[in-house]
Amino acid sequence: MYVPPAFKVDDPAELIAMIMAVPLAQLVTSTADGLMATPLPLQLDASESTHGVLYGHVARANPQWRSAPVGEALAIFMGPDAYVSPAWYPTKQETGKVVPTWNYTAVHAHGAVEFFEDTERLLALVTRLTDHHEKPRAKPWAVSDAPESYIQSQLKGIVGVKLTISRVEGKRKLSQNRNAPDHRGVIDGLAASLSEKDHAVRALMQSSKQIS
Repeated sequence: MYVPPAFKVDDPAELIAMIMAVPLAQLVTSTADGLMATPLPLQLDASESTHGVLYGHVARANPQWRSAPVGEALAIFMGPDAYVSPAWYPTKQETGKVVPTWNYTAVHAHGAVEFFEDTERLLALVTRLTDHHEKPRAKPWAVSDAPESYIQSQLKGIVGVKLTISRVEGKRKLSQNRNAPDHRGVIDGLAASLSEKDHAVRALMQSSKQIS
């Protein structure tokens, strides 16, 4: 991922927070059959390995797990994104030298990927993933709520994914490279939007450092 210095995120705690804020990632592998990608929930265990380990699962019918990866896999975590109109820049009125752009946050996690079929590991994995996503609910659903025979049959239809992160790149492109009036203009422009994503980007911009 191309990351200009103004947008680079290298603080480990911030990278972890950015990954954990994205519930659905893209798992990409290069294989002898070409590139393969699957959108799937990935959970980070930051306590494992130097940069953490990602866990998830794919459908057994998905050919990606059967195709041996060539080199490392890539997990892409895309955060909020928003179109930025040049009309929001005060600089437009002053010089006209402005163009549209896009603000967004993203993390790319690289590493060796392992696919596994062991039933006990799969049960532990889906239990952990379920508990994580159900935790905010008033009455969380648990894997143990379903009949054991049913869960065992469902486990036969999935394959576990373990990606040990060797390298992670973070990017927060939030108009930090614009002057203060232009930065404020983008925030105000996004505030008038009806899109929840636009408001999410606005909130990130308000907390980001404007550098020029």
